Amino acid sequence: MLSFDPEKQTERENYKLLVGSIIPRPIAFVTSISQEGVVNAAPFSYFNIVSSNPPMLSVSVQRKAGDRKDTARNILSGKEFVVHIVDEENVFEVNETAANLPPDESEINVTKLTLVDSETVGVPAVEQSKVRFECVLHQAVELPHNDLLIGRIIRIHVDESIYENGRIDAEGLKPVSRLAGANYAKLGEIFSLKRPD
Repeated sequence: MLSFDPEKQTERENYKLLVGSIIPRPIAFVTSISQEGVVNAAPFSYFNIVSSNPPMLSVSVQRKAGDRKDTARNILSGKEFVVHIVDEENVFEVNETAANLPPDESEINVTKLTLVDSETVGVPAVEQSKVRFECVLHQAVELPHNDLLIGRIIRIHVDESIYENGRIDAEGLKPVSRLAGANYAKLGEIFSLKRPD
């Protein structure tokens, strides 16, 4: 077994080990809005559930050359955002939003995605998402090179085609996950294990 000391490696060396081994990672496609009213849209794979009571999720936004990205800046100022689950039908358009655009230009404009009004927050959502969460900022944790944003979910939207008896049909959702480099993964084979009592 190889052993690595993160303190003796570069950030990129640590990054490659982390994103290559902590897989698959769910992808949060986040919309936020600037103080000037520009809708920002970007994907993040440092994302997960924090709590179900109350329902909360987290998105970690890495800084670029020490500067906050538009998503973090917008959420910290506006306190609202929408998280969409990325699936096989929208992943190509979502990937386009990873382009480096100036803050006064919306990533939505380089895609075929359509914005729709949210119910409880002022940030628009993306219509081509089967699951989305309207969130208000619960807590922001400033880390050395990123902003950990914890959002409280105040509205959940689920497409009727994947909803049955309070549950989500995973095969119908067709979620896409992030691997390393330019690689993504589909859901793959599903199996069940009985949890011990």
